Amino acid sequence: MKKHNRCRYWTTRFLALTLVTFLFYACASVPKLSNETESLIKTVIHEPLPEMVKGKTGFAISDGWKIWYEHIPATNPKKGTILLVMGAANDALTWPPSFISKFNKAGYDVIRYDHRGTGLTQRLKKTDKEYTLASMANDPIAILDNLHIEKAHIVGVSMGGMISQIAVIQQENRFKSLTSIMSSADLFDSTLPIPSPEVLPKMISAVLKYGVFGGKKAQMKLQFVQKRILMGEATGPIASKPLAEAALYNIEKRDGFHFIAGRQHQKAIETAEPRYDDLSKLELPVLVVHGKQDPVIPIEHGRKMAKVIPKADSLWVDNMGHDLPDAKIDLISTKILKTIEENSL
Repeated sequence: MKKHNRCRYWTTRFLALTLVTFLFYACASVPKLSNETESLIKTVIHEPLPEMVKGKTGFAISDGWKIWYEHIPATNPKKGTILLVMGAANDALTWPPSFISKFNKAGYDVIRYDHRGTGLTQRLKKTDKEYTLASMANDPIAILDNLHIEKAHIVGVSMGGMISQIAVIQQENRFKSLTSIMSSADLFDSTLPIPSPEVLPKMISAVLKYGVFGGKKAQMKLQFVQKRILMGEATGPIASKPLAEAALYNIEKRDGFHFIAGRQHQKAIETAEPRYDDLSKLELPVLVVHGKQDPVIPIEHGRKMAKVIPKADSLWVDNMGHDLPDAKIDLISTKILKTIEENSL
């Protein structure tokens, strides 16, 4: 064997071994699922799948995107509309059903929608053009326009909180209140703590283990694993059956999960400008909610934002990471409703 070919051979072997070693350790770092969760996933796959979309659905056109939304009516006399904006790489079905029903029972229509590149939302024309958080902030406005709703309360989590902030900054007259949950006015603020260095490698490892090559069951497992990673050091049970059913519904009755969308969302976050100055000029009521154990966006981001905004109220939640814990849904939704209704008098 010639020297050049030998070098290429051993280089290839080394790279292959390195990749295998990386995948082994990466997958080993992923949280393990309990036997109960494994059993539940098997059960849900073989049971009749409940309908997860019960409201009026439609599409709004926004900056070359066809945005899918669901408009869920209040179950008691209507007081207003709450528009929900989810975080990066997530679609409308990520919202806990108990969160939505709390608002419906209180007399509020709820709108949830699929972010660009997720769920049933699609680009109208094939293009490699990247988008920004500022352009994504046009999506909730387009939905309100499509439904002929003059004003709504807007609630956003994580990246959805950033989008909600920008939407309110751009068109404050279209909103009655803003709730920003586990979010930031500048994720790269050098004066504030950075995300835990363990989260991103674990999330990538989880996708490698379950999302890239796995089938239906593996993609359902991924939803549980990612939720556990985002919880960080927070503890508590997960409403497992609704989570499993939503994951299966996405796979079987919608367009599945689009992991590449997360990268584009991350780019949009990275190119966004700080919003402190603009937020300090808001006149509408604002509620800032943050978990004390958030490993992705440390709580200091929420605290700084609450200090900057003139009419901001706050809720700092014990035993909450970077997710909406099932045990805290009632606490958070009750606080949102109190903020909305106290400022509607």
